[in-house]
Amino acid sequence: MKFASPAADFFVPDGAPLAAALARTTHLCLAAHQDDIEIMAYHGIAACHARRDRGFTGVVLTDGSGSPRAGKFASHSDEEMKAVRRAEQRRAARIGRYAAVLQLAHPSAVVKNAKSAAVASDLATILALCTPHTVYLHNPADKHDTHVACVLRCIEALRALPKAKRPAAVYGCEVWRDLDWLVDADKLELDVSANPKLAAKLVSVFESQIAGGKRYDLATAGRRLANATFHTSHATDRAAALTWAMDLTPLVRNVRLSVEKFTLAHIDRLRADIAKRIRRFKS
Repeated sequence: MKFASPAADFFVPDGAPLAAALARTTHLCLAAHQDDIEIMAYHGIAACHARRDRGFTGVVLTDGSGSPRAGKFASHSDEEMKAVRRAEQRRAARIGRYAAVLQLAHPSAVVKNAKSAAVASDLATILALCTPHTVYLHNPADKHDTHVACVLRCIEALRALPKAKRPAAVYGCEVWRDLDWLVDADKLELDVSANPKLAAKLVSVFESQIAGGKRYDLATAGRRLANATFHTSHATDRAAALTWAMDLTPLVRNVRLSVEKFTLAHIDRLRADIAKRIRRFKS
């Protein structure tokens, strides 16, 4: 299998051919950076862990060169950091028992360039060999530029599939902007309570990021607990950990639906909800 970047890397933990690993993929995550998969798509990882009838595959679009670095990684060059992050992502795939992990190694600038054919070509190659029923993407309201560009490239790739091959569910997940602000009717509730030790171990694999001053291990667990606790004020918690997602399935089913208008409509509904509540109780 050939990808656009010579540095592209794929890893199948059980040693099967990549095509076979992709063929058994039921849950697919298309993410911007190493460690995004473990933060945003643990729901899919847990659903497939140690299951023969399901397979989780993660795809990382960028090369991971621009991350902050401190401690023992402070003097690492971009090339050295890319190698470290590539190895960390492979280790996470092994621990999580993924069907496969593919790291496409595109510079962020390439992902952000809507006119570049490289990302589209790589995604088309991958999607031609798998038919996942659930796909995890970044959400289009994320505040990280590369994440937003990544979700746009991925929606374009999914829309290019024949209708029969498009996934049944597409989730826009939280990383750099959480989705607690969505009105409850717009929230997709992803229960990530299962196997908390595995969840913690997966995020802790990315030592280069944690040592760089970003405590993603603590922040991810804290966000999931906060989501579960603050979900409802008048009921006991139904889950120990939750990830919120935005339902992006309509964007894949309807190729004419504007991503911008679709996303801003969520904000409009939040605005209306806030206004209604204030008016209800004002003097």
